[in-house]
Amino acid sequence: MSAGVSTDHAVRSGPGRVLVAVYGVFALAASARAAVQIATRFDEAPVAYLLSAFAAAVYLLLTVALARGARRLAVAACVIELAGVLIVGTFSLADPAVFPRATVWSGYGSGYGFVPLVLPVVGLLWLRRRDRSVR
Repeated sequence: MSAGVSTDHAVRSGPGRVLVAVYGVFALAASARAAVQIATRFDEAPVAYLLSAFAAAVYLLLTVALARGARRLAVAACVIELAGVLIVGTFSLADPAVFPRATVWSGYGSGYGFVPLVLPVVGLLWLRRRDRSVR
């Protein structure tokens, strides 16, 4: 792809389109989950439910950043997502009392088939590959 071609073209087909779609689905799922948890059981595990809402915000940000070709923002959000999955995942396994209820990132995303652990790595690799192909 030449440097004159719009970077957002890459997300209109192929792996970029799939990545945007998966992040969009995760944004919707995590937002719905967090909304229900916060509205109905917030007092049971406020930290866990607020982390689910934070994860939803990160997924929404990533969906928009990838769809609009905002590479730097997408990279930063992927790094935040990966750090969140690793930190929350580790704490949720090392000391389950810290998170009495599951978050999107608990157990490294085990409630979502470990996709939250794999997705930021795939996103970062795709963004890196895209960056190289534009040069």
